[in-house]
Amino acid sequence: MRTLRGYRGSTAVLLDRWTTGGCGCAVHCRLPTMSALMDIKSSVLRQVHVCPPFRRRAEEEPGSGGADPKEPAEEARKPGDGVEFFAQMRLILKKGEGRQGLPCPEVLLRSDSPAPAEPVDPSRGLRAVTQEEQETLYEEALYTVLHRAGTLGPDQVDDQEALLGYLQQVFGTSHEEHAKAVERVKKAKAPRYALKVSVMRAKNLLAKDPNGSSDPYCMLGILPASGSPREPGPHKEQRFSFRRGSKRSGLLPAKCIQVTEVKSSTLNPIWKEHFIFEIEDVSMDQLHLDIWDHDDDVSVVEACRKLNEVIGLKGMGRYFKQIVKSARTNGTAGPAEDHTDDFLGCLNIPIREVPVAGEDRWFKLEPRSSASRVQGDCRLILKLITTQRDTCMGQRGRFGFRSYLLLLSRLLQFEHQAREPSSSAWRGEFSGPAATVLCLHGAQSDLSALQLAALHWQVSSRHHQARTLDYGYLLGLLEDVRAHWDEAAPLPQEQVEGLAESFSVFSEFGLQLLRRLRDYFPATNSKAVSRLELLLKCLGKLQLFQPSFEVRPFETGLNTDIAVALKRGNREWYDRLLTTKTPREQPGPQRLTGMVELADDVYEDLRSCYGIYTSLFHSIVKIDFFTLTFRQLERLVAEEAWVLIEELSPKMTLEVASGLFELYLTLADIQRLWSSTPGRDGRSLALAGIHAPFLPAVKLWLQVLRDQTKWRLQGAVDVDTLEPMDASSKHSSSAATASLCFGHIQELWARLAWPDPTQAQGLGTQLSQDLCEAALFYTQLLRKKVDTQPGAAGEAVSEPLCVVLNNVELLRKAAGQALRGLAWPEGAAGSEGVLPRPLLSCTQALDEDLQQEAHTVTAHLTSKMVGDIRKCVQHIGLSPDSIQSEEAVAPLMKYLDEKLALLNTSLVKENLSRVLEALWELLLQAILQALGANLDVSADFYSRFHFTLEALVSVFHAEGQGLPLESLCDGSYKRLQEELRLHRCSTRECIEQYYLDKLKQRPLEQNRFGRLSVRCYYEAAEQRLVVEVLHAADLLPLDANGLSDPFVIVELGPPHLFPLVRSQRTQVKSRTLHPLYDELFYFSVPAEVCRRRSACVLFTVMDHDWLSSNDFAGEAALSLGSIGGIARPQVGGSTRARQPVTLHLRRPRAQVRSALRMLEGRANRDAQEFVKRLKELEKCMEADP
Repeated sequence: MRTLRGYRGSTAVLLDRWTTGGCGCAVHCRLPTMSALMDIKSSVLRQVHVCPPFRRRAEEEPGSGGADPKEPAEEARKPGDGVEFFAQMRLILKKGEGRQGLPCPEVLLRSDSPAPAEPVDPSRGLRAVTQEEQETLYEEALYTVLHRAGTLGPDQVDDQEALLGYLQQVFGTSHEEHAKAVERVKKAKAPRYALKVSVMRAKNLLAKDPNGSSDPYCMLGILPASGSPREPGPHKEQRFSFRRGSKRSGLLPAKCIQVTEVKSSTLNPIWKEHFIFEIEDVSMDQLHLDIWDHDDDVSVVEACRKLNEVIGLKGMGRYFKQIVKSARTNGTAGPAEDHTDDFLGCLNIPIREVPVAGEDRWFKLEPRSSASRVQGDCRLILKLITTQRDTCMGQRGRFGFRSYLLLLSRLLQFEHQAREPSSSAWRGEFSGPAATVLCLHGAQSDLSALQLAALHWQVSSRHHQARTLDYGYLLGLLEDVRAHWDEAAPLPQEQVEGLAESFSVFSEFGLQLLRRLRDYFPATNSKAVSRLELLLKCLGKLQLFQPSFEVRPFETGLNTDIAVALKRGNREWYDRLLTTKTPREQPGPQRLTGMVELADDVYEDLRSCYGIYTSLFHSIVKIDFFTLTFRQLERLVAEEAWVLIEELSPKMTLEVASGLFELYLTLADIQRLWSSTPGRDGRSLALAGIHAPFLPAVKLWLQVLRDQTKWRLQGAVDVDTLEPMDASSKHSSSAATASLCFGHIQELWARLAWPDPTQAQGLGTQLSQDLCEAALFYTQLLRKKVDTQPGAAGEAVSEPLCVVLNNVELLRKAAGQALRGLAWPEGAAGSEGVLPRPLLSCTQALDEDLQQEAHTVTAHLTSKMVGDIRKCVQHIGLSPDSIQSEEAVAPLMKYLDEKLALLNTSLVKENLSRVLEALWELLLQAILQALGANLDVSADFYSRFHFTLEALVSVFHAEGQGLPLESLCDGSYKRLQEELRLHRCSTRECIEQYYLDKLKQRPLEQNRFGRLSVRCYYEAAEQRLVVEVLHAADLLPLDANGLSDPFVIVELGPPHLFPLVRSQRTQVKSRTLHPLYDELFYFSVPAEVCRRRSACVLFTVMDHDWLSSNDFAGEAALSLGSIGGIARPQVGGSTRARQPVTLHLRRPRAQVRSALRMLEGRANRDAQEFVKRLKELEKCMEADP
C-alpha cells in the first residue's frame, strides 16, 4: 500500500479540474491512477481564496455601497410594483448626495462661460461736450502735438503726422477742416517753456575736508543758446562751470542761477529742493549744475539771493567768485582771498533730451576738464512744461486739469469703441497715438502724478457706468491714486470735490450691483466671481479715502452700507422666488411642490454663500455674508413652512405626506448646513423644533415605504429567471433589486437624521422591523420560485439552487449593512459606534434567520449528492484488498472533481465554504456508516479508509487555501479517526484504550452524579496496593423513597494486566445519599504493572435492590501511575496520613463506548469475554443523559 507522503504536497490535481474541466475527458479514457491524482494542486480552493471579497466587488455586486446595481429590464416592470416609488426615492437621495459636508469652491464653480452683463446707463456716463467745447478741445490737442518738446519714449509715437491724423479720427473732422485747424494752430504763438528741476540727493561724493567728508551744495542754471560755443584750450579739454566757463560777456540775470542749501559733513547729501527755469530755446539751451564743497562761513546762498545783477564781468568763469566776494564785502568786490570752495563735479543736460513724460534718474557727475578728479552721482527730477499757450482754453484759463479731463474723456470713449466695442473686459489699454497725446498734454499742463491718477479714475469710473470696463483696471487706477495721495502735493479744492463726487457715484453704482448679487455675479460662474472680488476691492479702496473728504462715498461706512444692500437684495431675491414658486392663490397641495423647490433653491443659495461669497466678503470688506444671509433666508423659509404645515396637517394624504417628507429633508439639510460650520449653534434658529409637525407625515411615509418595498421585491422575483445577471456576478436580478432597495432605505434614514432621540428610536425600531420582514419575505418568495423551477433529471448540482444561495448571501450582507446604518442617537448614554439594543437584537435575529436559510438551501443542494457519495464510499469498502488504495478512492475523487468545479463556478466564496463544510460532513458520515456496516473485516479495509480520510483532508484544506484544519479535524472527524485507529488495534490494545478513555473522561457537571472520597497508595515492602473507600456524597436517588442503598465495587483494569486480581466491594449502606464506608481493600500486584499507562483502579457505585437487578449510580477511575508509592517512593511517615482524593462520579460517554463497540465486532475470546462482562454491567445503567 502506498503512503500519503507524495499525496500531501500534491493534492491540487483534483481541485485544478474543478476550474479547468480536466476531468471531462475521463469518461472516454481509463480512470486516472491515484498517483496521478497525488501530483496536482487544489486550484479551486486557491481561486476561492484569491476571489475578491464582497466589499471589493462593490462595483460588480449591487447592494454593497458601490455603483448602482443593475436592475431587471425596463419592460419587465409593471405599474404598481414599487418601481415608480423607488425611482422617486432615488431622486431624493441623489439630491442629498451633493449635500454632504461643507461645500468647496472647486465644486461650486462649474462654469467658465462669460459673466452676465452688468446694467449700463448712458445718462450716468461721461457728459457730452458742446460743439464749442469740442472745437476748442480739438485746437488744444493740435497745439499740444505741434508744439511738443522733449524726447519721446520707445513706446510713444514720434511721427507728428501720425498723431495729427489720429486726432482727426478722434474728433471726426474732414480733411479740409483738419487742414484749416492745423494751419490756424501753426500761426498761433509758440508756448513759453519752463524746466522744473528737483534736486533730490547725491551719493558717493569726493571727500575734500580733512575730516574725510565734505559740505556739498549745488549751483544750477540754464546756459542760453545765444552764448558762444566753448573753445577748446590749447592743452586740456575743459567743460563749462560757474567758476571757469564760457567767453560770454554782458548782463546775466541772477535768477538764472539757483543754489541749494549746504549740507554739512556728508558725502551723501539729501536736498529735495525744487526750482523752475524759463527756457528760451528748447532745442539748444542746457541745464548746468555744479556741486561744490563749501569752505567758508559766508552763506553763498544768501549772497546769491541778495545780488540782483552783476555788471562788467568778462566771463562766466569769474561770475561765481564775484558772488562770493560780494558776500564777504557786503556787496563790494574786493581782492581775492584764500577761502576758495572745492569743486566736486558738474552736469550738462541739453533741454531737448529731457523726456516728454519727465525724468527721475541718477546722473553721473562729470569733471570740468580731463585733469579734474570727481566721483559720485546726483539724482534729479526733470520735467518740461509750458507756462503760456496761445489757445482758446489757454486764454480763458481752462488749460490744464480741465482740458486734460475733456481730452481723456474723448480719447477713452474712442479707444473703447475702436478696440473692444462689445466687451466688458477692456482694461484701458490706449493705443500708441492716444497714449502719446495724453502724455504730451499732461506734461505740458504740468499735471502731477496724483492729478493724472485722479483724472483717469474720474473719467474711467464714469465711463464704466455707461460701458462696462474691467474691474481690475479700475482697481489699478484707485491704487495709483492711493499711492500718490500722501506723497504728492494736495489737490486744489475743486479737484478734490470732483474726485469725491466720483467716489460717491461709483459706490452707489457698486451697491446697486450687490443688491442683485445673484444675477450679476452668480456663484457658479468663475469669471463673474472674479469680477465680484475686484468690485469689492474697489469699494474697499474707496473706504480708505473716506477720512480725507467732507463728501464721503458711503453714508454710514462701507460695512454698514454693503450689509444694508445685501439684506435688501436677499429679500428681493426671496420675494421673487416666492412669487414664482408658491403663488398665494394656489391651494395648499399645489403650493407644497413649489415650496419644496423654493427650499431647495434657498439651500443651494446658502451653499453658494458659504463656499464662494463668504470668503470674499470677509477677507475684503470684513462682512460675515454667510451669517447675514443665512439668518435672513432661514427665517423667511421657516415662516412660510410653518404656515403651509398648519394648512396641510388636517388634509394628510399619501401625496401630501410624500411632499412634506421631501420638504422636511431639505429643511433639515439647511439646519445641518448651519450646524456643520464652526462655532454655530442651531438652537437659536427659526427652524429649530420644526421636525415636530412633520412627524405624522414621516410615519405615514415610512408605512408606505414598507408596503412599496414588498411590492418591489415581489415584482423583482416574478421576473427573475434565477440565472446570473452576467459573467461578473453570481446572483440574479432580484437580489440586485433587493440589495438596492435596502441600500436606499439606509441612505434615506441617514438623510432623515431625526433629531429627537425618543422619536428616532420609535421610527428606527419600526423601520428595522419592516426591513427584516421584507428580507424574510424575499427569502420566502425565492423558495416558492425555486420550487416551481423544473430540475434536470439526474442533476446533482442545481444552478437555480446555487443562484438562490448566492441571493440569500447577498441579501444577508445588504440587509445587515442597512440595519447597522439605521442606528439612532441615544443621547448622552449612547456609546459611539455601538448599536442601540433593539437594533442590535433585530440585526442579530435577522442574520441568524438568513444564516439558517442559507444552511437550509445548502442542505437542499447537497442532499442531491448523498446517493452518489455513498456509492463512491461503498466502492472503497468493497474494493478487494489486492488493489491499491489510490485506485479504490479514484471514483470518489473524480466525482468530487466534477461537482466542485461546477460549485466553484456557480457560488460565491462564502457559499462555497458552506457547501464544502456540508460535503465534508456528508463524506465523514458516509465513511462512518460504511465502517459500522462492516465488522470483523481485514486490516486493509480500514487502511483504505484511513488513506481516504487523509486524502480528503488534504484536498479540502488545500494547503491553507480551503477549509481551515480546525474545522476539518473536529466533530465527526475525531470520531471517525478514533474508529479507524481502534479498528487497527489488537484486542488488548482496544481494551487498554477503553480504560484510557475512562481516565480521560471528565464529568459534564461535577455534582450531578455525586462524589466519592478514596485514599490509594502502594506498599512496596508488601508489594500490594491499598485502596481505602472513605465516603460518598450527593448520590442520585434511585429508589422510590427518594434515597438509595449504595455500595461500591472496586476493581483493577485492564483485566489482562491483572488476571489474578478479583474485584471487591463495600458493604451496602441503606437509605442514604451520603454513605460512610471507611473500608480498606488490598490488592497484591507488582509495581511494574501499576506503572502501565492504562493501569487504573475503577470505582463503580451501585444501588442495591432486593427484588430486581442493581441500579448503576456512577463510576470514577483513578490512574495507578499517579498514586503514592508508584509515582514516587515512600519516605517515612504513616501511609494512612496521606490526603484523600475526591472523585466526581460520571456516566460513560460516546468515546468510551466506541471502544466497546469495536470489541463487540471481534470474534476472538478475549474480546467476547470482556464485552460479556461489561454487558452485564450496562444492564444496570441508564441511558446517557
